[in-house]
Amino acid sequence: MAMHKKSASLAEKISILPSTPGVYMYRDAEGTVIYVGKAKNLKRRVSSYFNRTHDSLRTNLLVRAIADMEYIVVPTEQDALNLEASMIKEYQPRYNVLLKDDKSYPWIVVTNETYPKVFMTRQHIKDGSRYYGPYTDVGSARATLDLVRRLYSIRSCRQPMTLAWVKAGKGRLCLDYHLKRCKGCCTGLISAEDYNKDIDKVRAILRGETGELLAYLRSEMEALSMEMRFEEAQELKEQYDLIRRYQAKSVIVSQTIEDIDVFGIDDEDSEVYINYMHVRRGAVVKSVTLEYKRRLDESRAQLLGYAMAEIARSLGVVYDEVIVAEEPDVEMPDVKFIIPQRGDKAKLLEVSEKNARQHRIDRIKTMEKRNPETRTERILQRMQADFRLSQLPRHIECFDNSNIQGTNPVASCVVFKDAKPSKKDYRHFNIKTVVGPDDFASMKEVLTRRYSRLVAEEKELPQLIVVDGGKGQLSAAVEALDEMGLRGVIAVVGIAKRLEEIYFPGDSIPLYIDKNSETLRVVQHLRDEAHRFGITHHRNRRSKSQAVSALDSIKGVGEKTRTALLTHFKSVKRLREADVDTIADVVGPAKASIVFNALHADDSTVD
Repeated sequence: MAMHKKSASLAEKISILPSTPGVYMYRDAEGTVIYVGKAKNLKRRVSSYFNRTHDSLRTNLLVRAIADMEYIVVPTEQDALNLEASMIKEYQPRYNVLLKDDKSYPWIVVTNETYPKVFMTRQHIKDGSRYYGPYTDVGSARATLDLVRRLYSIRSCRQPMTLAWVKAGKGRLCLDYHLKRCKGCCTGLISAEDYNKDIDKVRAILRGETGELLAYLRSEMEALSMEMRFEEAQELKEQYDLIRRYQAKSVIVSQTIEDIDVFGIDDEDSEVYINYMHVRRGAVVKSVTLEYKRRLDESRAQLLGYAMAEIARSLGVVYDEVIVAEEPDVEMPDVKFIIPQRGDKAKLLEVSEKNARQHRIDRIKTMEKRNPETRTERILQRMQADFRLSQLPRHIECFDNSNIQGTNPVASCVVFKDAKPSKKDYRHFNIKTVVGPDDFASMKEVLTRRYSRLVAEEKELPQLIVVDGGKGQLSAAVEALDEMGLRGVIAVVGIAKRLEEIYFPGDSIPLYIDKNSETLRVVQHLRDEAHRFGITHHRNRRSKSQAVSALDSIKGVGEKTRTALLTHFKSVKRLREADVDTIADVVGPAKASIVFNALHADDSTVD
């Protein structure tokens, strides 16, 4: 949209923008924030919205809606990224990329006290306490907290327990002490020094450093077993198993990688899933997947930048080295981005991408379970995009020629509605005007007959025709549609022998569909159904023609006799297996004798 179409005040604001990093906000005529963006160079970035027409319709709609603009200057682009993320959270602008699963995660905190408490919280307060996490799975956080409380007698009361308070005798033993869940620190039954030794072990578990603790528990367990103190050994075994299960939350990936962060992305149209993994001492100790919905055709690099800002904000991550598939659209001078091609780091990226992809699959399955129609709509939308259609292909028809050894040429038409077979609408055609095996001419004849009739009867036309064959059959189909004036009404594509090759009219280079695409599964189903339906019809027609030919050659047997015999015996094979008396019951003794002798004339008798 040209600059002169905007208000003079907005044009003036844009003309004096600084060429520094910052964040800009667009407002509509009602003063609502409709877009928040970051920029390395505010003047160049904001001006780019108004000095040209954009390829994206949504971007053009955004520019048309802008009535006013504000901006904030920041020292670095990284600061701009962080500020942009927080402002998007605040204003939820309609044109910004949408983070679909925004939430806070729990931490386990060890308080900064003489006798520290250990508990779960979602608030991160800077009071000198140590926070561990955050935990992307609340169940895992609770299990970890339960583990440390079962292993060590950590107080759960909320008393501000200072040494002076304990010495003053203000404490009183509670039920936890009698249940052996606390060592009575409120009355000085355990010193602060001894209590904090247990707290140090708790901190080790929360840091994931469980190796020494497991070794200790195992040796103690074995010693108790040797002394036949099995009940005590069993208690230690339960502690050991708890820690092992906790340790199993971390997946060992490499002995050469220490601390590193990984971002894997799975990009599916407007839905984008970005998985974050943190690796500590060669093990994945944290993993979370963010879901984004594109609003303005944001690039993968932009979305990676958003994800990094969101993870830094919500999980308190400070980046050093980050593994990515491509460099994010953000400058972070203190961060080293690694785009691995092979080795352990490439495998880590592959694991992260696999997690992002699995998250998408799981989310789709959940939505489809709640609403089965969602799957159909998604498949049709995918097919619409793959086949470049102007509307959803709710009605598809697929044609296949069946011509075996040049005899009995037939064609089949199978119909899919909402991506599923509609067998009552299947049709087969006997080729009438084509002499000899000519697939191209046969295809043209069948389509002409099919759609001339549908138009004449004012019946529903399909949105898509799929022709089983390459460029030749497709050209014949296009010629038929052109002659009927339906070329712009019905879309048509051809599928080659290699199923993933899709041909479009006027394009000699095929489109290659992803082998895992649901579009390809529907096309495969279409082709299989067309083959099955066509071959069955062709087989039946050949069988019928062979039966009629065998009876036609018998002198003295007319049309009535042939019809009566085929109606009763169904096939020449069954007729040949019948004895003369059974045949006589249908057509009388005289005709039965003629038929029986003719069908068995070539039989040889062995003495």
